[in-house]
Amino acid sequence: MIRLFNAYFPARTLLLGMSEAFLVTLGFTTSIVLWFGLMDADLMLWYERGFIKIFAISAIFIVCMYYFDLYDTLVLGNRREVLTRLIQVLGTSCLILAGLYVAYPWLRIGYSVFLSGLVLVGISIALLRRLFLLLNHLPRFSERMLVVGDGALTQSLFTEVEKRKELGVQLVGCVSDRDGGAGSGRLPAIGRIDQLEDVIEKEQVKRIVVAMSERRGKLPIESLLKLKMKGVVIQDGAEFFETVTGKISLDSLRLSWLLFSPGFRISRVMSVYKRGLSIFLALVGIIITLPLMALVAICVRLDSDGPAIFRQERIGKDGKIFTLYKFRSMRQGSDKGGKHIPAMEADDRITRVGGYLRRLRLDELPQLFNILRGDMYFVGPRPFVPDQESDLAEKIPFYSQRWAVKPGATGWAQINRGYCASLEDNQEKLAFDLFYIKNMSIGLDLLILFQTVKILLLGRGGR
Repeated sequence: MIRLFNAYFPARTLLLGMSEAFLVTLGFTTSIVLWFGLMDADLMLWYERGFIKIFAISAIFIVCMYYFDLYDTLVLGNRREVLTRLIQVLGTSCLILAGLYVAYPWLRIGYSVFLSGLVLVGISIALLRRLFLLLNHLPRFSERMLVVGDGALTQSLFTEVEKRKELGVQLVGCVSDRDGGAGSGRLPAIGRIDQLEDVIEKEQVKRIVVAMSERRGKLPIESLLKLKMKGVVIQDGAEFFETVTGKISLDSLRLSWLLFSPGFRISRVMSVYKRGLSIFLALVGIIITLPLMALVAICVRLDSDGPAIFRQERIGKDGKIFTLYKFRSMRQGSDKGGKHIPAMEADDRITRVGGYLRRLRLDELPQLFNILRGDMYFVGPRPFVPDQESDLAEKIPFYSQRWAVKPGATGWAQINRGYCASLEDNQEKLAFDLFYIKNMSIGLDLLILFQTVKILLLGRGGR
């Protein structure tokens, strides 16, 4: 895994993205050479800004591939889905480039050159994806890994690694500290902890992940140190889980870990940056969307009885209550007795206009004023109503740690998890929120904003 923007990305996926950017550049460069010959192609590339034109094409292609989830775990291993989305990327890129060429005619590369380059790029990327899929499933190109321990974290690690072939990791099994340990779920126990060195040698393991829930007096420190000196990578289970999933493992979460782990420290510089960025983005957002907000307010009032703006108490930083503003998307008085009920699929409380607003996330626009007032940051954990938050804080350990920072209009949990309705949903949301609080940075905020644009454009996650 490679760390960028304070988040983790599989090295193979990053290599795939860079390879595809190179193929796009190579495809259109080859097209220019085929049509103009070496001499004229050299003139076009260097003196007629040909490389800038190709760079623009390449950037748009890669962004479209990212936005169509072609680097997502669930898509990477599905050949038919990859081909379908690749065709969508080619079509979408053509539309975007057509608009770009109208606005900036000097970026045009020529119809014949563009068409032949498009064909070359489509074929080469399809072949690269097929090769990537083939190599990704070959055990000889994977790093063999063993887990020490057979608890809940081991099962979570097994589940996550199995569905992420792009990690390049083959999980061979676990060693248990119990007699007759059967392993976690489908992960076989291939020995006892006191047999660790023999198991490592027999299975040719290159990485050990320690996922024991209780380590005192049981962790084979001398054996692990000896194996580390031989070149075997030793890694903590919670740390490995965090890098693979982008969330904190609640199964192994301890108060001491929160206290001594790196992160979970909000400096004054970070607070000033968060406030400054939030004010800037809120002002820009208000200026751009003010006419749209006026139109939405009129539609809400005409569609159903009640005010256009919905006001609701939410939990903010340090558990303090503030009033959140949204466009009303439900019928007046939907929260019976003042108790908030999360929206369900096909919820009959949602008005006709409200359905469109929620799907397009336009009901969230008034929160720009909350951000401007200082109730929220632009990026942070999502705020919820007091009764819901109190209930979750009683049922989920460490839930109140979400209140350590100001809430946000978008956040790491929102772009990774979507709408939360059940207790299990909110447990996973907390795992993502804790990851964000631990790794909060300018880079991570920019990554979240970039991903948020993708979600808004594709209309995902709303309810």
